[in-house]
Amino acid sequence: MDTTQRTDQQRSADRRRRELLEAADRVVLRDGPQASMNAIAAEAGITKPILYRHFGDKGGLYAALAKRHTDALLDSLRAALDAPAARRERVEATLDTYLSAIEARPQVYRFLMHPAEGSQGDQGFDVGKHSAPLLRRMGEELAQVIEERLDLGPDSQQLARVWGHGIVGMMHAAGDWWLGERPCSRAALVRSLADLLWGRLAAAGDRVGGPGF
Repeated sequence: MDTTQRTDQQRSADRRRRELLEAADRVVLRDGPQASMNAIAAEAGITKPILYRHFGDKGGLYAALAKRHTDALLDSLRAALDAPAARRERVEATLDTYLSAIEARPQVYRFLMHPAEGSQGDQGFDVGKHSAPLLRRMGEELAQVIEERLDLGPDSQQLARVWGHGIVGMMHAAGDWWLGERPCSRAALVRSLADLLWGRLAAAGDRVGGPGF
């Protein structure tokens, strides 16, 4: 098999994988945590063994969907952090970006973060096994942003990781509670969380030579 043929086959496989993920997304938007491999295969017009062939198992499909949505969310968070605005405004914009994302697609959020209850005909996705790495990735990404932009003094790298994972944990826990109970407006929650973060963030100087925060 020559290089051109291998490249064409890879492109075809990548295109087919994207089509299957889009079918899975449609099912998740409709069914949330109740989404099953049977329903996803039916939506894609294939049999479940073919779906397994592309993703290995439910865990493989979940991981691919989680990466797809996490990549998009991280791009949005980076854009909020890079916006030409005062630091406090960018902190609030970043918090609002996360909350607006889970508000806009609550079924996707629940699929990624909450196990299915009473699913029919198929065992639920093992959410607990995969959601922790998703949050861990977000924490590491935010830690890198903080380390690149802020001068935190001695042990800067370690402190940036503490902050990164702590902020992600706060956003996740507060957002999960808010999405379920809606005790206040999104804007009110953003202001309250920003107030909680602001003291130390306001005091930190920009890292010399960094992009600024």
